[in-house]
Amino acid sequence: MLDGLIAGRTASIGFIVTPDMFARFEGKVVHPVYSTVSMVYHMEWVSRQIIVPFLEDHEEGMGGAATVKHIAPCTEGAEVTVTATVTGLRANTILTNVRAESNGRLIGVGEVKQVVLPKEKITELLTGS
Repeated sequence: MLDGLIAGRTASIGFIVTPDMFARFEGKVVHPVYSTVSMVYHMEWVSRQIIVPFLEDHEEGMGGAATVKHIAPCTEGAEVTVTATVTGLRANTILTNVRAESNGRLIGVGEVKQVVLPKEKITELLTGS
């Protein structure tokens, strides 16, 4: 990784809740609200935004873990902001605390762990060779 990534660095993304983000199982909408699955996706995505500028050409980041607490529902059309903050850097592992908010209301919190590996190592892991 390139130098410069430090604890406290943040990134944010914003979006509007759409029907493709609703809670659904086997294609059937269970609740017309922002799903936990979508929240996990957005938390991992914003955490990735932090590391991308620091990846060298031969490196890539991989999700290692995500812990999420979905606190409150959000309906279609709601504006959501998800913010990640680096809380830990250990060798090739980056930890972020993440918050999801809508109109000043906390809707979710979590932690995302990312691991930076050489692309060659990732290929080995994926192909078993």
